Parts: sequence; structure tokens; C-alpha cells
Amino acid sequence: MTKEQNNNTLIIGGGIVGASLALKLAQAQLPVTLIDARPPLTQTDWEEKLSQRDARVYALSLASIGLLKDIGVWQKIAASQRKADYSQMQVWQQDGIGELRFGDDEAVVPKLLGSMVEPFVIEHVLWQRLQDDDVSDYVTVIAGQKVTDLDWLGSQAGYRVTLSSGEHIQGKLVVGADGRGSFVRRQASIALDTLDYRQTAICCAIKTEKPHLATARQAMLPTGTLALLPLADITDEDKANPQHWQSVVWTLPSNQALDILEDSDKQIAASLATACGYELGKIEQIESIASFPLTAQQADTYVRDNLALVGDAAHGVHPLAGQGLNLGLLDVIALFEILHHDWQRSGGNSWAAYSTLRRYERARRPHNSMMMHSFSAMNWLFAGEFAALRPVQQIRSEGMYRVSKIKPLMRLFAKQASGV
Repeated sequence: MTKEQNNNTLIIGGGIVGASLALKLAQAQLPVTLIDARPPLTQTDWEEKLSQRDARVYALSLASIGLLKDIGVWQKIAASQRKADYSQMQVWQQDGIGELRFGDDEAVVPKLLGSMVEPFVIEHVLWQRLQDDDVSDYVTVIAGQKVTDLDWLGSQAGYRVTLSSGEHIQGKLVVGADGRGSFVRRQASIALDTLDYRQTAICCAIKTEKPHLATARQAMLPTGTLALLPLADITDEDKANPQHWQSVVWTLPSNQALDILEDSDKQIAASLATACGYELGKIEQIESIASFPLTAQQADTYVRDNLALVGDAAHGVHPLAGQGLNLGLLDVIALFEILHHDWQRSGGNSWAAYSTLRRYERARRPHNSMMMHSFSAMNWLFAGEFAALRPVQQIRSEGMYRVSKIKPLMRLFAKQASGV
């Protein structure tokens, strides 16, 4: 049967990007339905997940933090004490001179550069916020059901969405926030450009001999990048001796990564310590070792009639700068502002016209493309056979050294990283 609702928008995908957009719309009193295929978690389920340290962490920019403040979730994240602010960034290369440091000079960057937060911490607070009285009248949450079909009914009516239960829901706008393998993108016949880096990232949580001092570190190695990102202290023991836990994202050629993953935890810890040059001393503990292949992708278009893509459904980048989620949240900010502006300008008579959606694409796709290709170029410049050539090493070293001395350029890099 068809569920008759006054739905302006159907968001498919209830992750951080999709839930954030749902809250922005609900706060503006614009009816929205959020559909997530994952079964709902009980409070006990959440407590069990949150009792463990997640090796993965998102490096939230100031722009992302600003959005989370606007929708009323950052305050709850801060109160949970499950965030690790960072005020400095250090980038260096193993095979040359030159080092980039952000945060040493308050004239170059603000004191706070961003915060590291575990995915489940953000998702938990978002889903709690969706139930609050000031937004619950405008947002309908459907969890545990997959979307099995999308039928376009014309530009005036929008889409009819079929759920795995057989239920139908109609909405003027469908937003695909359903990740890299986006069902919405495929149903809309939107092509995808993909780049396989032939690299694998090993991620884990480590406790180091020396404290991280609120510094996000990244070593540019001939095999790929190695990032050491501050983690929140979650136990009483951690809090008594703070700033020793970090999230690691170690990029390697896939065959080399697979070999390392066959080693014992102790051997992997030793290999990690050697790879980063014992920057923070010995690795005393290692947890939650996992891996994932690295690719970049970009949808040929972000919009169709009555349909838009956001976050990983639209684009995916190399993780070397930790900007994937931040780009998705910038999509949310842009899409909401453009939709809301045209809605108000029309006196509430025009929602998600194709011309409006095209403005969103023009605002976001060129920027995301530039970021994707920039990260690919950096990866190519620092890792692989070409990067190992002596002339390339010399040019790279001289370039990093010169850039580190040019404060206006450092300010520009800092501004790009913060997203503001």
C-alpha cells in the first residue's frame, strides 16, 4: 500500500550524513522521512558498542563541528567526553627534508583545528537527537527496511519508494545518502568514475609510550601515508594518564598490507613503531586491527529530476587527509541552504526544482573533484615507483621546506583543512 504523507523529502541512508541532513530539514519544519536499512539498536546495544574503543575515528573539521552544533548534537558529544580535540598538525616525509606544522603559530591557524570522534559516538547522538520533541513532529524514521525500488512519477509528484515490507512512500525529493555502493545512484542510472589505488589501509588503535599532545601526525612514507590521530580517553586508567591512545591509518601496497596482517599483534605493533620512526616511542598496546582497500570515486552527476546524492554516494576520496566525512557534511550544508533559500523565495510553493538541484551540484561537485584529484596527486607524489626517483625526492623535499616558510600559504592550507 502507499503511505500518504506530506513528505517534502525522503532520505535513503541513516548514517552521519543522512541523519544530519534530516535534522537540518526537521529544524526548519520541513517534513522529512529518513530510511535506514540497518535494524534499530536498543539502548543496551548502544551501551555495548560505546563501552569499547573504536579504532576508526573521524577528523571533524571546524565546519563539520559548526554543522553538528547547529543541529544540536555537538553539545551532547562534548558532554560524553568521547572526543579528542587537536590543536596541532605535523606532516613529514621519511626520505627527505621539510616538515609542515600547523598550530605552532596562532597567527597562522586558530587554536582548535578540529576534533577526532569515533563513528558510533556521532551516530548514537544523532539518533538520540532525532527523537527530541522539537524535531520529532517533522521527521519520520524508518529503520530495518531496505529500499527495493524507486519509481519516478514526474517532476510534480517526485518519487514513489518501495520498501522491503512492500510498503510505498511518496516524496517530492529523494536524497541518496546510502554510501559508496549507493542503491539510489544505481537506480538513477548515474555512472561512476572509479580509481583503484592498489593500496590497503590497516587501521587499529594503539597506546604509545609518549603522549600525542593533541597533535594529529602524518608520515609520508614511500609505501604510503601513516596517520597517528588522537583518540579520546575512555577509561579511568586512560584519564589518569591521558593522551596516549591514538587511531592509526597505515596505507600500504595491498600485497604488503596483507603480509603484515598475517603477523601477530605484537609484530604489527613493532612494524608500526619502526615505520613511524618511533615518533612517540614504543607502542605499548594495540587493539581492533582491521583493513580496507583504497579507492576514489566520483558520480558523473549529483542530481537528476527530484533526486540528489550526498556524501559517499556522490564521491569518495583517498583517506590521507581525513576529509571524506567533512566533504559529505559540506554537501549537507550546501544542499540544505540552497533548498531552503528557494523554498522561502517561492513562498513555500517550490521544493527541489531541477534548477535548484543543479545549483547544489555546481556548488559541490567541482570542489569535491578538486579535493579528490589533489589527494590522488599527493599519494602519487609520495608513494610508489615514481615517488622513489631521486629527482622527485629532491623536488618534494625542497617544496615542503619552502611551503613551510610561507605563512600565507600555510594559512590557506589551514583554512582548507578546517572547511571554513
